[in-house]
Amino acid sequence: MKVSFPVAVSGQLALAKQLDSIANNIANSRTAGFRAEATSFSSVISRTGPQPVTFSRDRGTYITRQAGPLVKTGNPLDVAVQGKAWMAVQSPNGTVYTRDGRLQLMPTGELMTITGYPVLDVGGSAIQLDPKGGKPVIARDGMISQAGKQSGAIGLFAIDKDARLTRFDTSSVIPDKEPVGIIDFGKVGLLQGFIEQSNVNAIMEMSRLIKITRTFDMLNSFTADSERTAVDAIKTLGAGR
Repeated sequence: MKVSFPVAVSGQLALAKQLDSIANNIANSRTAGFRAEATSFSSVISRTGPQPVTFSRDRGTYITRQAGPLVKTGNPLDVAVQGKAWMAVQSPNGTVYTRDGRLQLMPTGELMTITGYPVLDVGGSAIQLDPKGGKPVIARDGMISQAGKQSGAIGLFAIDKDARLTRFDTSSVIPDKEPVGIIDFGKVGLLQGFIEQSNVNAIMEMSRLIKITRTFDMLNSFTADSERTAVDAIKTLGAGR
């Protein structure tokens, strides 16, 4: 009983962490460019007693990188990133990286994200277009033309596969390793008139939510029963003195 109670509690803590991640994923299942969050756990074996006991240890969360499905919008200021690449934008926290390609052209010519952050070129400079230059045409390599004249270029960046990503806002991330500007567009590029949806599988996440909730409730019932058993044992032992 002394062992089973902390084991159950460690399991509850692990499940609670998963529930938080799943709830956030479901809430953003329709957010353009959103990357789902997953949890990582490991087992810790205690050998202090007569028998080894395994506990769950939370190793934190991480942001997944699988691409989401593309949706055609026909909007010339919508772009979808194809391949393992990211766009760079200037935020109050410095440069962040996103797959949310919903852009807007300001009256003064700045190319901004839907959340109001400047979009950067491969050199890290904000992109300035001609507000009266006509509809922008965005090529696969990010080059932007207006009325047949090049106006700028959206930078694409590769993030190291081992870099840890920290979420900024909803769809942007901050890697712990410096991304590298992409110059080879054989496997990556931009697709104008499309946006990338969230990579969250809402049906799968709902199934996981139901399964984990049931397991959590089962462990909660177990810990409550263990606590009552301990209290009853103490009362019995105390009454016999």
